[in-house]
Amino acid sequence: MPVSYNKLWKILIDKKLKRTDLITMADLSSATLAKMGKDQQVSMDVITRICNALGCNVGDIMDIVPSDDK
Repeated sequence: MPVSYNKLWKILIDKKLKRTDLITMADLSSATLAKMGKDQQVSMDVITRICNALGCNVGDIMDIVPSDDK
């Protein structure tokens, strides 16, 4: 199921944070952040750590993109 992390990138801009700041704050690997940059799925553990670091909910940082498959 395709996902979009555009909301996350907007939050980082609004908070004047860089992606490298998020790596430190949420204890992420650069490979995980690269996957997110390509809108690939990551584990719920990663999503939870990001939400805790930014003080937000899952719906604040990602969207499920409807697929064209029927």
